Amino acid sequence: MSRNNIIEDKLQYTGKSKTPTHLHLCTYDSEGAKDMVTHEVDNILENLCQENKKHWLQIHGLQDTMAIQKVCKHFHIDFLIIQDILNARHLTKIEQHDDYNVIILKLLVMIDNEIATQHIAIVQGADYVLTFLEKETEFFCEVNAAVHKNTQKIRSRGTDFLLSVIMNSVMAHYMTIVSKMEDELEDMEEQLLDWLGNNYSDMSDIQKYRRNYRLIKKTINPIKEQINALFRSDNTLIGEENRPFFNDVNDHLHFVVQTLDSCRDILSALVDLYLSNNDLRMNNIMKQLTIVSTFFIPLTFFAGIWGMNFKYMPELDWKYGYLGAWILMFLICVAVFIYFKRKRWY
Repeated sequence: MSRNNIIEDKLQYTGKSKTPTHLHLCTYDSEGAKDMVTHEVDNILENLCQENKKHWLQIHGLQDTMAIQKVCKHFHIDFLIIQDILNARHLTKIEQHDDYNVIILKLLVMIDNEIATQHIAIVQGADYVLTFLEKETEFFCEVNAAVHKNTQKIRSRGTDFLLSVIMNSVMAHYMTIVSKMEDELEDMEEQLLDWLGNNYSDMSDIQKYRRNYRLIKKTINPIKEQINALFRSDNTLIGEENRPFFNDVNDHLHFVVQTLDSCRDILSALVDLYLSNNDLRMNNIMKQLTIVSTFFIPLTFFAGIWGMNFKYMPELDWKYGYLGAWILMFLICVAVFIYFKRKRWY
C-alpha cells in the first residue's frame, strides 16, 4: 500500500539496495582538490565548513537515513526533498528552489540484456553539489578525475558547471544505451526480413526490447518536460557563462528522445513483421504439405483401383503388371515434380 508522504514524519529508504552508507567528499578550489572517504557524517560536516571552497559530496548507499538527514539539514534541504531522495521509486524530475536545484535521475544498468535502474538524486547549491546514489558505483570516477586534473578549468568554475558535467555523463550514458538498442533492433529487423534464414527472433526478444523501451521512456519523459527549469532567468544558481554547457545536456537529451522515437517505430514494425512472418511460415508449411500430398493423390487413385476385389481385372494376370505399376507411379511422380518446378511452386 502506498503511503502518504505529506503526513509522514519518519524517513525511510524505499529501495532494495543493501549498500552501507558511506560518504566521499571532494573539496576543491582553483588551487587544488582534496578527497575524503568516511562512514562518519560528523567528520564530513566539519570539512564542509571551509570557506571559499566548493564541495562535491557523494553519498553511496541510502540505508542510513539519519546520516542522510544530517547532511541535508546542514544544507537546509526541505524534509519533502529528503523523502524524495530516499524514495527509490520516485519519478525523474527537476525542481528549482530558492537556494538549491534538485535533480532526480535514474542511472540505467544492463543486467542480462535487461535494463534496470539505479536511483540518483542531485542537489546543487551555490558552493556545493550533493549526489545520492543507491549503490556503490564508479560511474562518476571520470568526473572526479576531471576535478583533480582541472579539466576545462572545472575547479575555477561554479558548482553549476560541475552539475552540467554530472548531468552530461548521465545523458551520455543514456545515449550509449539507446544507440546500442537501436542497432540491435535494426539487426533484429534484418533477421525478421530474412524469415527463411536460420537466425530467427521470437516474440520474447521483441518483448524484452519493448520493456526496455518503456522503462527508458518513463525515465526520459519527465526530464524532457522539466529541464527548462534550469534555464529560467530567475535561476541564479545557473550562471550565464555556463548555460551553453546545459544546452549541450539538452542536445544530448533530444538525441536520446529522437533515438527512442526511432526505436518505437522499429519495435512497431518488428511486431508487424513477426506476425506476418508467422503467417508466411504457416503458409509455407501448408504449401509444402500440400505438395507432398499432391504426389500421393494419383498414386492413391491407382492403388484404389487395383485394390478392388473384382474377379476379372486384366492387370492382375499380366506377368509384368507389378513392375509396370511401379514404373507408372514413378513416372507420375516425376511428371508432377517437373510440373511444380516449372510453375516454381517447389
